[in-house]
Amino acid sequence: MITYQHAEVRGLKIFYREAGKRGAPTIVLLHGFPTSSFMFRNLIPLLAETNHVIAPDYPGFGFSDAPSVKDFEYTFDNVASVMEEFLFRKLGLDKFSIYVQDYGAPIGYRIATSNPKAIDKIVVQNGNAYVVGIGGAFDPMKPFWANRNAETEAPVRGMLTLDTTKFQYTHGAKDPSKISPDTYTFDQALLDRPGNNDIQLNLLHNYQSNPPKYEGWHEFLRTHQPPMLIVWGKNDPFFTVEGAKAYLKDVPKAELHLLDTGHFALEEELDFIAEKMNRFLA
Repeated sequence: MITYQHAEVRGLKIFYREAGKRGAPTIVLLHGFPTSSFMFRNLIPLLAETNHVIAPDYPGFGFSDAPSVKDFEYTFDNVASVMEEFLFRKLGLDKFSIYVQDYGAPIGYRIATSNPKAIDKIVVQNGNAYVVGIGGAFDPMKPFWANRNAETEAPVRGMLTLDTTKFQYTHGAKDPSKISPDTYTFDQALLDRPGNNDIQLNLLHNYQSNPPKYEGWHEFLRTHQPPMLIVWGKNDPFFTVEGAKAYLKDVPKAELHLLDTGHFALEEELDFIAEKMNRFLA
């Protein structure tokens, strides 16, 4: 059974889904953009028989508090810091595995490099940590990163529309009829909340802070050699297959599976990923 809870961190309510027995090995599921812990709704029950599962929503996402950009600094450093406090201080975790997807990668790797002894294993699902993994779908953001103004911001605002949210789920899908419209409809409803455009634009602009940290993340991987399972939708226009394969240079024993699907691989490959994860985590 999944429970739906909140913890208070720095005056913010952080929503999280929890399942499984406390005392069992813990895996923390870190979601991507533009979704929330909702993306793990079907995976959690498949992991919970033998694992303690935690799936939080970041500030500004899902059912967590979304303070305005005037009241909260929406950067990956700050969001990771809040999630670090949530995991270690509020939940009292001291050892856990992480599943990183999309935004979950820069958040998860910040937590991992600051707390290397706390990380047991890593599952990567279209979570990039290499320059070669940044796909052409990021091209509209590059002028925005170089000089943020109304003109360069305009195409990036297009990433916050229903068409783009639906594209993220359906592009590259082997069978689009298996992609539930609940996914992009729910995500878009939360994206469309008043003030949320400003939140997401700040994070999209700050995404450029991640590549300069890649080498530090690679050093963490090379030094600690965490057991790693990589399950990657190979048709993802945002994070490419080259980014998946690049992990093997730093963690040669990582287990890699390239799947014939897109960015949100769980929507088509749930059973395969859950089976691989349960075996890997055991």
